[in-house]
Amino acid sequence: MKYLLLLMVMLAGVWLWRSRRVEQRPPAPPQARQPARPDAMVSCRHCGVHLPASEAISDAQGHYCSVEHLRLQRDGQARLPRDEN
Repeated sequence: MKYLLLLMVMLAGVWLWRSRRVEQRPPAPPQARQPARPDAMVSCRHCGVHLPASEAISDAQGHYCSVEHLRLQRDGQARLPRDEN
C-alpha cells in the first residue's frame, strides 16, 4: 500500500512539473504570412493624382480620384492644368 501511495505522489509531482513547464514556454512565433500583393496605381484623368486602382472611380474615359472629378469631366468643364511628362 505504501508503494502505491509513493507512486501516486511521484506521478502527481511529475504532472505538476510538466504543467508548469508548459506555462513557462515562450509563445510560438507567428506563422510567416505572404505580404499583400501591390495594387496597380492609376492617375486621375482630371487632376493627375495617383491612387490605387481599387480606390479609383472608373468609367469608359478613365479613372478618377473622386465622384466630383468624374462629374466635372462629364460636364465638360476645362481640365485643371497639370505637368505632362
